[in-house]
Amino acid sequence: MRSTDELTVRQREILRRVVEAYVSSGQPVGSKTLVESAEMGVSASTVRAELAELESRGLLTHPHTSAGRVPTESGYRYYADELLGRLEPHPPSFPLDLITTSTEVESALQATTEMLSHVTRLLALVSAPPLEATHVRHVEVLLLQPELVMVVLITSAGGISKRLFHFDEPVDPGLAQWAGDYLNDTVAGLQLGTGLLRRRFEDAGLSTRERAFLRALLPAFTELVSAEQRLYVGGAADLLGEVRSEELDAYRSLFELVEKRAALLEVLGEPSDLRRPFVRVGHELDHPALHEIALVGACYGLVHRALGAVSLVGPVRMDYEKAVGAVRSAALELSRFVESIYDDA
Repeated sequence: MRSTDELTVRQREILRRVVEAYVSSGQPVGSKTLVESAEMGVSASTVRAELAELESRGLLTHPHTSAGRVPTESGYRYYADELLGRLEPHPPSFPLDLITTSTEVESALQATTEMLSHVTRLLALVSAPPLEATHVRHVEVLLLQPELVMVVLITSAGGISKRLFHFDEPVDPGLAQWAGDYLNDTVAGLQLGTGLLRRRFEDAGLSTRERAFLRALLPAFTELVSAEQRLYVGGAADLLGEVRSEELDAYRSLFELVEKRAALLEVLGEPSDLRRPFVRVGHELDHPALHEIALVGACYGLVHRALGAVSLVGPVRMDYEKAVGAVRSAALELSRFVESIYDDA
């Protein structure tokens, strides 16, 4: 494969038109189609020569039954990089006002996945902020049975976590009542996952019995959320409605991975750059189930910290421009929402 760094302006334009025509029609694109559908300003023979050059560089290929070309994975990658390099400063508006319609992070994330999948007809994935990034709003320590205690933790972002603890001996009801009062007095308003919160469980002024009981309850504050709760998915039915027959095997593998959300979260990776959307094509998604899939995403969060990512998953033959615009817009709306929620903490 020859280098793609030295494409001429005309070659870049032809590659862009081939990608967009193939995404739109699903049919190989020939020189005649390019000349007739666009003001290329050159002859069909010149376009054919440029198509052959792009193919020699590994950006295009052609089915053996057709003279037309289709993009390769590298062609889509080049096209996506060009697209990301010419983004407008501000994304288009997103048809969802989360600040006035949602009061909790969970409902906002679900609403975002539903709107994204509706707008794009792709599979929408939104990873939730870690509960550790929020503050404690309220704690309940409930004695359900003599030896069974439930801790209910409500966060400033509206998240609710419940954890059961089994003890070898009956728990003093007064101790459970005291623990709830103490924790509400001392950890409400503190950020989860911080050393300051942990130190409240080891206060030197507490009795040995009180510290031992609090230590047993600490996992309710440090082991907070499962992968199933951290990833919101929408649009599977819409995506299946758009799948071509040759793409069915790839989507079957994708949906199997969706069922294993922890594995899918690992593929998505940790959110990092709030300023720039990202595109991963085919083998760049380091999982064998996704080698015929593309992912377009953008991070959302606070000014100096990414909290999660908004992503769209679909065929490598997807409308990248529309997908990039959609995730940028949704991420901006989610960032506004979490800033309003977290600022109130």
